[in-house]
Amino acid sequence: MSGDEQLLNDFRWTPKAIATLRVVTALLFLQHAMTKIFSYPLSSASGPPQWSVLWVAGVLELIGSLMLLVGLFTRPVAFLLAGEMAIAYWMVHAPRGPFPMLNDGESAILFCFIFLLFVATGAGKWSIDEILLRNRSDVEGYAAPGGERQYSPEDFGDKSV
Repeated sequence: MSGDEQLLNDFRWTPKAIATLRVVTALLFLQHAMTKIFSYPLSSASGPPQWSVLWVAGVLELIGSLMLLVGLFTRPVAFLLAGEMAIAYWMVHAPRGPFPMLNDGESAILFCFIFLLFVATGAGKWSIDEILLRNRSDVEGYAAPGGERQYSPEDFGDKSV
């Protein structure tokens, strides 16, 4: 196996791994929305007054987690949610102390950086974004970082490869 083939083989699972992380993250994040908006499961954040900061955060989390779950507009939604988590950390957790382990800010930090990963990578496989991109794209193939397309012999009718 050549170096190029090995490199492609090493990265073949990346879109599926990103999609799996997206789905699991969305389901975990959905719990935060559910407790704020529907008081289920019951927590200290349950049932905030309508239009309060906590309630608006819950609405963002509900809509955003459902959109991430199906992979719809993943990059802008993830950007918005990363910002929400950064604000949540600095408004709620950081005033309790400098250590995330002690101020209960670990999940806010992790969600923030996982969402930033989705801003950079997109939804991965199994997403509405992928379907929309596939339907919009006339040319399939791998685009290198410089934007050039990598052609294979099959593109020119050579079926022997």
